[in-house]
Amino acid sequence: MKSAIENQSAIEAALGELHILLGERVTASQVVREHHSHGESTHAPGLPDLVCFPQSTEEVSAIVKVGARHGLALVPFGAGTSLDGHVHALRGGICVDMRQMNRVLRVSVEDMDATVEAGIGRLALQKALENTGLTFFIDPGADATIGGMASTRASGTTAVRYGTMRENVLGLTVVLAAGRVIHTGGRARKSSAGYDLTRLFVGAEGTLGVITEVTLRLHTLPEAVGVAVCPFATIEGAVRTVSEAIQLGLNPARIEFMDAAQVDAVNRYSRLELAVKPTLLIEFHGLSAASVEETAKLAEGLAMEHGALSWNWQTTAAERERLWKARHDVYYASRAIRPGSNVLTTDVCVPISRLAECIVATRADLDERSFPAVMVGHVGDGNFHVQCLLGPEQVAEAEEFSARLVERAQGMGGTCTGEHGVGSGKMKYLKAEHGEGLEVMRMLKRTLDPDNRMNPGKVVDL
Repeated sequence: MKSAIENQSAIEAALGELHILLGERVTASQVVREHHSHGESTHAPGLPDLVCFPQSTEEVSAIVKVGARHGLALVPFGAGTSLDGHVHALRGGICVDMRQMNRVLRVSVEDMDATVEAGIGRLALQKALENTGLTFFIDPGADATIGGMASTRASGTTAVRYGTMRENVLGLTVVLAAGRVIHTGGRARKSSAGYDLTRLFVGAEGTLGVITEVTLRLHTLPEAVGVAVCPFATIEGAVRTVSEAIQLGLNPARIEFMDAAQVDAVNRYSRLELAVKPTLLIEFHGLSAASVEETAKLAEGLAMEHGALSWNWQTTAAERERLWKARHDVYYASRAIRPGSNVLTTDVCVPISRLAECIVATRADLDERSFPAVMVGHVGDGNFHVQCLLGPEQVAEAEEFSARLVERAQGMGGTCTGEHGVGSGKMKYLKAEHGEGLEVMRMLKRTLDPDNRMNPGKVVDL
């Protein structure tokens, strides 16, 4: 391990080389470093020593080579919206802010795909696709970068129909730990040619390399869209409706759950007037208004069998956008319940056959806690979140609750993280989930990053 003097000397030498390469697009400014020391989680920040703003894959490769020469860690940074410590520079080093690499490089309407730089935000991509008849549906809520979404294997409200980043990334350009640039995958819709390296890097959270370009699968815009707001008498009734709708093949485009506490927070923050009950938001896409309404009628009947109190069907764009904007703002609506509180966010996912059981048990557990908490989730995938709003004296209690929830989910055949990723916060749960598979992950890490410089302290550590 380097001494403090040796480490400072390495940082100064790297800064000199990077200044020649990037000019003013590298900085050791305290303010900039502090901005890049954290995401939106409550995990302790990690301060990088330098922050770089590359504008090309070649520059990223050069930055990585400088880091390798001087033994400095590399931490990719996108929009900074992650919730499990992914961008915290736990061992200092160089933060690589990708947001100046934000171009759409290519769009093929005929092939329904596009190649973009990793730093483009999802909203900017959607805007760039206007007037093409195509869109990119994955929406984790925040305006995350596409590279960050690929790195965490993100999903969102539409994953129940359109899949996660795993299904929607066709290929990548990646800079490896020594600065070598590789291209994975391709534009063909299927291939049997060798190991699937694309899937290796999708979800690796920057621990195996820096993603600089992403080739994405696009989807056609639906001709007709409708969304229902459906409050229920009980949580169990709402969640049973979800699992049966999926089993019956109703194929919703979105099916989101909010418990009564979350609905109340959304009403206050987004100025809605939803019934303060366990609620589903269910959206259907189709080729015609008639086909969408026919499917919606089947879903309505199913909901009524499980204790739905009403079925508010909305088809105008303005109504839908208002609802989904409120859904995407639930993190901020929840924080407003207890201003200044710490927020612990969970992310378990279970088979849909066990979803009602898991959610009901989790709500019962929360009702015995001293802190307020809300529940929301992409329940069509079996994925739901709890946001615990904490005072300083309640952090340990919330961590114990979170561990119990993960144990419950894993015991049902589920996972500790459905979409947020592992980061540093969920590493402790991987042994129980993967067993000997965790050592195989370490073997891959040792092979691709033998010096443990690529986003160290996340996912697996050496």
